[in-house]
Amino acid sequence: MADVIQQRIEDRIPALEQLERVGLFTNKEVKSMLKRSTALEYKVHRAIQCKDDFITYIQYEINTLELIKKRRARIGYHFKREEIEFPIIHRINTVFRRATTKWQEDVQLWLSQVAFNKKWGTKGQLSKVLSSMLAIHPDKPAMWIMAAKCEMEDRNSSESARHLFLRALRFHPENKKVYQEYFRMELMHAEKLRKQQLELEQAKMDLTEYTFSPEILTGKLAEVVYRDAAQKIKGAEFILSLLQIAAIFDFTKELQETILEDLKTRYNDDCLMWNFMAKRELDAPGVPELQSAKGRASDIDRREDRCCAVYEEALKSMNTEDMWTCYTTFCLERFKRKTNITELKEKRKQRLFRVFQSAHDAQLLGEAFYRNWIQILLSSEDTEAATRIALDAVQRFSQSVEMWSFSLQTLVYLKSVEAGPLFQKALKNVNPKEMLSIWQLQADWSMSSQTPKETETFFQKGVLSPVPAVSSAMKERYLEWSYKTGGYKKARKTFASLRENRPFNKTFFQLMIQIEKEEETPKISNLRDYYERALREFGSSDDELWIDYIKEELQKHGNPENCGKLHWRAIKTLEGESVERFTTHYTLLQTGKI
Repeated sequence: MADVIQQRIEDRIPALEQLERVGLFTNKEVKSMLKRSTALEYKVHRAIQCKDDFITYIQYEINTLELIKKRRARIGYHFKREEIEFPIIHRINTVFRRATTKWQEDVQLWLSQVAFNKKWGTKGQLSKVLSSMLAIHPDKPAMWIMAAKCEMEDRNSSESARHLFLRALRFHPENKKVYQEYFRMELMHAEKLRKQQLELEQAKMDLTEYTFSPEILTGKLAEVVYRDAAQKIKGAEFILSLLQIAAIFDFTKELQETILEDLKTRYNDDCLMWNFMAKRELDAPGVPELQSAKGRASDIDRREDRCCAVYEEALKSMNTEDMWTCYTTFCLERFKRKTNITELKEKRKQRLFRVFQSAHDAQLLGEAFYRNWIQILLSSEDTEAATRIALDAVQRFSQSVEMWSFSLQTLVYLKSVEAGPLFQKALKNVNPKEMLSIWQLQADWSMSSQTPKETETFFQKGVLSPVPAVSSAMKERYLEWSYKTGGYKKARKTFASLRENRPFNKTFFQLMIQIEKEEETPKISNLRDYYERALREFGSSDDELWIDYIKEELQKHGNPENCGKLHWRAIKTLEGESVERFTTHYTLLQTGKI
């Protein structure tokens, strides 16, 4: 092994001597580089090899290349690259090759080598790396695509790129992304050839020496790719993705027409096809350019009507929720577009309301659209309609807690008399485990709209809920409401009635502690009782609670002598990482840091 390392070190010497001779590095720097390189060589030749050693070696050599590049620019010396940079680049690729041979499954190593060769322009080596990478990882479509793009963009070889895509399709015959990129590559190649031909024609050069295949120039190869893809992969979404790629290029009109015809013939029962065909009407030729804002708005209105006509035609044969979703989404998007023309804005709103109502009547309107509908009605100050739709929405989606919450919020906002009965219906229909938001909302409504007696009855019912999250949350809200409406005495009475009624949350006790401390002369005996009850529930995991208790004893109404006892209890009670956190905080407290 020592002989191999010595040979590698000696191989470096000519390049290092050149670096010193041309003035890029000093003699001291060269010696330092030689010493560092020797250490790195020994590390990567150890019996038990570590991937990090190889990565460190590669990074060191890349840093050297970058430093040489900067110093060349600084002194303006641009010669002897074959004797200086090329050996370093070759050495980096050698180390990469050794690393990827040992850790073949490490995709990041392969990608790093590809990125290195792309940056430093070693095209021949790049092709070899890609070939080796694909031999090890043929099961990854993204790597085939990357390799083909490298051949096309970095090596300017469309033939190699095409060959790679064809090989990729043998391994992944139904991969959408591979077909999409292959299709794009053929169109890009055709566009490139068309530009070359145009430049030659403009230069008035003899074109007989150049071969420009009409099939490639017109996109026939791309059409072959499309037909093969369309035969193997079904679905309007995929065909539309190819159509969108083709639309980027200005010479693909015939190809686009072919794809469109296939789309209409084969996917007449797909809502995505109808959605696309409807939206095309927005770009269809219409009235010549109009100067006035009202004239342009009128033309836009006509285009949108034509879109709606296509959607209506689709609904005759496809009266489904997906089709209504496409139609409603289109109308909602057009409604949200800004315009200064009041007539156009009103027309869009009425069209949207009509579609909302039609989809609702067919019981095919999606849940999210009900929220949009109600919000627009509220902004239009149509409170009667908003109330009606809110009630219809929860009837349609009686299991959805989100729909109940939104509808209830709407009725509470409108101060509707329907709010109370609707809360009762919600509690009967929604899964009890998902009802916390409903209880919270009803608590807010009850405190603002009902009598104190009714509110207290509601809270007493809530604290008895079999769902722990609801019960603990209602205890907290009940205590807070008691303090706001009846002061300290009522809060104490409420706390006393609930303190043995599990489950609790930490905030329940913290709230009572805060209430006690807001009194002119807080009683330390009461505070200790609250803290002890809280620690009984959360003392094994909540280190902050112990620290707060100790801080309380350090106050003027407390007894500092109790701090040591509390510290001892905390250390014995706390579990896991909370012990370490408590010790740290306690030490900072003792030293006056917190």
